[in-house]
Amino acid sequence: MSRTRTRRTFLKQLSTTAAGLVIGANPRVPLWSRSPNEKLNLGVIGVAGRGAANLRGVSGENIVALCDIDDKKLREAAKRFPRANLYYDYRRMFEQNDLDAVTVSTPDHVHAPASMAALKLGKHVYCEKPLTHSVYEARMVAEAAAKYNCATQLGTQVHAQDNYRRVVELITTGAIGSVEAVHVWVKKSWNGGDIPKDRPPVPRHIHWDLWLGPAPERSYHPCFLPAHWRRYWDYGGGTLNDMACHEMDLPFWALNLRYPLSIECLEGSPVHPDGAGDGLVVRYEFPRRGSLSPVTLTWYDGGKRPTHFTEHKLPEVGDGVLFVGTKGMLISNYSVHKLLPEDKFAGFEPPAPFIPTSIGHHQEWLQACKTGEPTTCNFDYSGALSEAVLLGNVAYRVGKKIEWNGQEMKAKNCPEAEQYLRRDYRKGWTL
Repeated sequence: MSRTRTRRTFLKQLSTTAAGLVIGANPRVPLWSRSPNEKLNLGVIGVAGRGAANLRGVSGENIVALCDIDDKKLREAAKRFPRANLYYDYRRMFEQNDLDAVTVSTPDHVHAPASMAALKLGKHVYCEKPLTHSVYEARMVAEAAAKYNCATQLGTQVHAQDNYRRVVELITTGAIGSVEAVHVWVKKSWNGGDIPKDRPPVPRHIHWDLWLGPAPERSYHPCFLPAHWRRYWDYGGGTLNDMACHEMDLPFWALNLRYPLSIECLEGSPVHPDGAGDGLVVRYEFPRRGSLSPVTLTWYDGGKRPTHFTEHKLPEVGDGVLFVGTKGMLISNYSVHKLLPEDKFAGFEPPAPFIPTSIGHHQEWLQACKTGEPTTCNFDYSGALSEAVLLGNVAYRVGKKIEWNGQEMKAKNCPEAEQYLRRDYRKGWTL
């Protein structure tokens, strides 16, 4: 299919899979003024990969618009939702006036402009992690969600599982005392490097200019799609951007973290102008929060782990989190956790569960859209989490410890960090 065909022609030729609109409420009217049993009219931006999973998670609602830059993936998704209008360009999708809410499952560099476009129209947003590609974008999107009174949720699905809830209960009730250090590690590595110089033709089913979106102009190369864009600064941010919102979510929740005081990359591969780093060790220092002690959080990727594994013979849990307290330690991954040393905690009775079981990560958001109830990973919480994650890469790229003023979003000692806190958009794309 020609990439130059108009939306009208596209919809006409795919009429069997785009047969009409379901007219819904005015998108500027709060949905919680309506019955919670009434279905939402949803637009889905990105229909493959995480997009396919998110589409499944919201498929009980009215799917009235599907958007993707890949004709093949869009056609495949359209088979399940024959009443949905189909789009290549999310900006055109927002001309459809019956949308109540959208999911955003694009590469990182499109998260902020797509989410912001929805929020400014009063549409609720579920966005994949990290919330944005830059620190500045995260703050702006979080503020917009509050300004326009929209229900939001970040795609950190593990947050809805019971294991994280039990860990938060143990930490907040003082099972291991005052927590002064946390270690977070993952084996994965999305290291980058040089972008290939050859220029193969763009496949006919890919709308490359729309995939680039706000990112700098660059020729197509198959090294970017479908997932290896994560290796390059213009689109992703390596392992930190990919995994830290999942793994750091647990200490952020349990310890009520928000803005770090400082960020420093202690180890990592040499900084490359195009490609993300490998084997990063990033240390964050967080201030006292009420009665909670200051805490140091250290991130490890590319297979690096804290020395506690050899010094204290920790149990193997794969990727995970270690809380170090004044009365013991707690190690956890997505599904299991242990108090350490195990002999000290033999016979320990955990507190009765007091954090309610989630109705499901997607269902939380859908219910919030309809009733105004809060979500657990709304953009106020997850925006601050994403900022911290992204600041790890800023510290890596500037090569020095950053003293951070979170309220003003300024690196007090490091003006060179400013170039990595925000980015310019290509003409035609806005935040």
